[in-house]
Order: sequence, then C-alpha cells, then structure tokens
Amino acid sequence: MDKRSKIAVTVGDPAGIGPEITIKALSDKNIIDKIIPVVYSHEVVLKSVLNDKMKIRKINSPSEAKGELGIIDFIEPSEPIENNKFNFGQVQATCGVAAYNYIDMAIKAALAHEVSSVTTAPINKESIKAAKINFIGHTEIFAEKTDSYDPLTMFEVRGLRVFFLTRHLSLIDACKAITKERILEYIKRCTKALEGIDSSDGIMAIAALNPHGGEHGLFGDEEEKIIVPAIEEALKLGYKVKGPIGADSVFHQALIGKYSSVLSLYHDQGHIATKTLDFDRVVSLTLGLPFLRTSVDHGTAFDIAGKNIASEISMTEALLVASKYSNKF
Repeated sequence: MDKRSKIAVTVGDPAGIGPEITIKALSDKNIIDKIIPVVYSHEVVLKSVLNDKMKIRKINSPSEAKGELGIIDFIEPSEPIENNKFNFGQVQATCGVAAYNYIDMAIKAALAHEVSSVTTAPINKESIKAAKINFIGHTEIFAEKTDSYDPLTMFEVRGLRVFFLTRHLSLIDACKAITKERILEYIKRCTKALEGIDSSDGIMAIAALNPHGGEHGLFGDEEEKIIVPAIEEALKLGYKVKGPIGADSVFHQALIGKYSSVLSLYHDQGHIATKTLDFDRVVSLTLGLPFLRTSVDHGTAFDIAGKNIASEISMTEALLVASKYSNKF
C-alpha cells in the first residue's frame, strides 16, 4: 500500500512564477518519494513552462494520480483561460479567475478527503481584484470556503515558528487591533494549533510592540496596559508563555531553542525576522482549517516570470512540510 501523502498543488497565477517552480519542485525525486501530487492547472499553463525532463498527464480526479517521477498529474478547471492565452508578468483578470478556480478545486478535494493537504503557489492580488473576486488573499479564500473562523498563519524556517496576531492591516490599524482579549485568544489558539502538529511541550514567547518592550512606559504603554495583563491571565489559566520580549532578540532566542514559538504582533515584525534568516526556505502554514495548507512565502515575481530563472526552493520546502504534518489532520 502506498503510504505517501496525496497533496493538492495549485500553481497560482499563471502569469507568475508559480507554474515554473511547481514543475521544478516536482521534478525532484526526494519530493516524489514522499508525496503523490495532484496539480491544479490549465494544460496551456503547464505547457508554457514545461521542460524536456517532465511530461504532463490530465486526470479527472485525485484518485487517478500516481505520483510518478517525470510525470505531472493535473486536473484542469472547466472554465478555460480566455482565448487560451496569457502573458507572463502582467496583471490579467483571466489569470485571476484561473488562480481562484485552482484554489477552489483544491479546497473541495481536501474537504472531500481526496487529498490530505493543499500546497499553494503565489497568487497576484491585483489579478484577483481585476477578476472581480472579492478576497484579499489565500487565507481569506480558505477561511470562507471551509467555514473556518480566522485561520492562523504560522511561518516555519529552520525550526523557528512564528505566529501572527495581525496580518494584512496597515501598521496603525495593526496597533489598534492589539488588545488584551485578542492576545489571550491567540495564545489559546496557537497553543492548540501547535499541539495538533507537534507533541513537544515548549514555551511560547510574546513579542513586544515597542522598542525595549516600552521601558516601563518610556517608549509606549501598550506592554504595561495590554500585553502584560494578557500574559498574566494566560499564565493563570496554565498556558506556558513568556513576555513581552523585545522583538530585536525574541526571534533569535526562539531559533536557538529557548522558546517553541513566537507570537508576532504585526505582519512585518515576523516576516522580517524569518525572511532575513532564510528567505528561500520560509514556509507559511495555515492552521485552524479542517486540513493543512502550506505555501511558499513569496509573491508572483512578475519581473522574472517566464524566464526559467525562478528558484523552486520555497515550493520544495512547502511540499516537504506538507508531507511532514499531513498525517496530523
């Protein structure tokens, strides 16, 4: 019996680097030894970046996927790309529609237990908007399609795990969203999410918002008025947390094993730390769904799309992480 995880793989925006890095990653024997990929894409998209070492085979359902090295099994949406053409590196509504359809089909397969998890290549928010699809990004699509409340985003790179209290908000709005209630809720939810994928028992660090943790109100009072009270209440409830710890040191401390994870308070706080550590190998995990979703942590890179120079490392890592945790769901 084949024990490999069957994973849905969406190629993202056809005009970006997603199709290219998908094909490159799936040409790796190490990946095929671990997973059976089910790729969601139009045939014309895959052919536009296909190399001599790979072939494609159209299938009708995930059950038909075989996971053979050198052959990509793909499922094509019923809605074609307009005129069966697209241009690399350009915002196009037809590509936004295609990217959305790939995601929708993969989610349905996961909900039907036809695949164990979903790995996504990047979409382009402008293309999605041009297609008049009312979603900000991947996470929001997955949340609505699975009826999941506020899914958690966790980055993993070299053993460093980072959760995000807020995501796509302006910095001023993110600061306004930092409340005692929200921090306490996220401590509970992040702890539960980690327990679902890892049996290790560690301490979660809460990053500070202000320089030096505010220096007792000298550089801001959010720590004393909001963050510390939330942590104190979490400790009373039995949660293993510590903080607030200055954002200039907390990520390094977690990297060397002092903490099992970090709760970053806003988007760039955690993104800068993880991407500086190893930009290519950062993997984004969406937790709190009925299944696992992993993703590359970079954009569509329109400037190099179609040039066969994009690195597939992040996609490879995303697939490996999906394989690592798929049996936890």
